[in-house]
Amino acid sequence: MMSQRLKDKTVWISGGASGIGEATARLFAQEGANFAVVDLQAELGEAVVSQITKQGGQAIFIQCDVSDSGQVQQSIEQTVAHFGDLHSIVNSAGVVHVGALHQYSEQDWDTLMGVNLKSIFLAVKHGLPHLQKQPRSYVINIASISGFVGQGQTPAYIASKSGAIGLTRAIALDYAAIGLRCNAVCPGITDTPMLRYHLNTTPDPEATLANRLRRVPMGVALQPLDVAKAALYFSCEDSAGVTGTSLVVDAGYTATAEWETDGPTRFME
Repeated sequence: MMSQRLKDKTVWISGGASGIGEATARLFAQEGANFAVVDLQAELGEAVVSQITKQGGQAIFIQCDVSDSGQVQQSIEQTVAHFGDLHSIVNSAGVVHVGALHQYSEQDWDTLMGVNLKSIFLAVKHGLPHLQKQPRSYVINIASISGFVGQGQTPAYIASKSGAIGLTRAIALDYAAIGLRCNAVCPGITDTPMLRYHLNTTPDPEATLANRLRRVPMGVALQPLDVAKAALYFSCEDSAGVTGTSLVVDAGYTATAEWETDGPTRFME
């Protein structure tokens, strides 16, 4: 049985229709939160909300382009109108574009930055009037280890995640006085639709994944729930005193410059 750490708390979750955002929504429902799943993918988002509400959770779906200021503002106002308040924002929406920098169009760059980075600015800008009414409030940004280390063929993604980590620090500093804490979660290789899309740009997706996992000490890809648990930690007073930081959840990937997993680990069982 869950501890109900988020009982009667209202959360706005972008990218909640799939991947890490979906896992966060499901975990937060078990912890008693009221929340809005905010995503462009209406069919997937409505299915997630339907399953959660059938199990007794309190959730709504709002279709929204998180790179559009008007739509973000409307989605937050709709969340507050439905549930009465707002305590937390989880910025989980994200996209990736595969290709060398010179191959990008200006639209490719702008679209990715709009979803991965501008959306954080917009969510905080429009959410702040409601968050500041609470004695404690929370912003959690789902960044990536790509904000710390390089990766081939994803220059805009790396830039956006580096930006998300820096913006996390800035938000934490600027709004500490009103009781808001802002932190980032930085996942490593996580089995999400985005990862599968990225792998599918290679000739042999499964071989590519296996090769990458040999560089992971635990030898496994994270599950979205592993990352969602870190978001939960930052969404309640379990993390009291922690702000402006980035928590790496990567199965050991960034712990060493050189590594090759030789044979199975117990994490693979």
